[in-house]
Amino acid sequence: MSNIDATFAVGSKSFTAVAINTASKTGEWIQSKLGDYSTLHTKYSQHDLVTEVDKGAEMMIRKLIHTHFPTHSILGEEGVEPGPEASRAALEEISDAEYVWIVDPLDGTTNFVHGFPFFSVSIALAHRGEVIVGIVYNPVHDEMFVAEKGKGAYLKGKPMRVSGEKQLSEALIATGFPADRDHALAHNLKGIQALSPKARNIRASGSAALHMAYVAAGRLSGFWEIGLNAWDLAAGALLIQESGGQVTDTLGAPYQLGVRNVVASNGHIHSEFAAELRNAEATGF
Repeated sequence: MSNIDATFAVGSKSFTAVAINTASKTGEWIQSKLGDYSTLHTKYSQHDLVTEVDKGAEMMIRKLIHTHFPTHSILGEEGVEPGPEASRAALEEISDAEYVWIVDPLDGTTNFVHGFPFFSVSIALAHRGEVIVGIVYNPVHDEMFVAEKGKGAYLKGKPMRVSGEKQLSEALIATGFPADRDHALAHNLKGIQALSPKARNIRASGSAALHMAYVAAGRLSGFWEIGLNAWDLAAGALLIQESGGQVTDTLGAPYQLGVRNVVASNGHIHSEFAAELRNAEATGF
């Protein structure tokens, strides 16, 4: 890890090294708790789960970050009340902060609860609203996806590049099933119905951050989902951008921290991908 730590430094402060170390330690602890949680609650809906592991992981991340950067703000999923309005308010509250760490301590809680091995730790750092560091860590396979603004994206020390598919018909894409069963899910299902005949195939594995990391690594051609939050997207968006891909909202506006309805791709299929969602009225807007 020492070579990675030396490579990813911003100015005089090793923001990326801290993010890598924090994600690694948190992921290791989460992995040790697989099958060993004791409390399970619902948040926004019966499909939106939280355990003491989610909360403990966020506490660990906060402590590790504040040990190095005590003045930085942290926006973490478990520190925000459930629901889109609370998410928007929390983002607005930290909008003037110089440095904000954006954290999903356990993205894929439902998978974790069921022992399905597809979950991740997502950590991003934004400077004046622009994401400059993005880390997604898959503890099951010990894969650390790392990106730094303007310096590329890496997995196991090797540069990542998005896939080369030129058409949607060649593309393996992914999505999710949102916790908001009234609005977001309906739009996502319309998107699935529209895209299923057009794409090579669709996957829905339950961690938006890890899906986006897979787009960056070229394992998926694209990803879309309606009703996500900053902590779901920030790290993955930078990973994709630094791997040569494209991230916008479902209407085509460039990614920024307030985006909730997202389309991410290798860039080649992006226009066709987004157009299919618009034609199906599945943009979430």
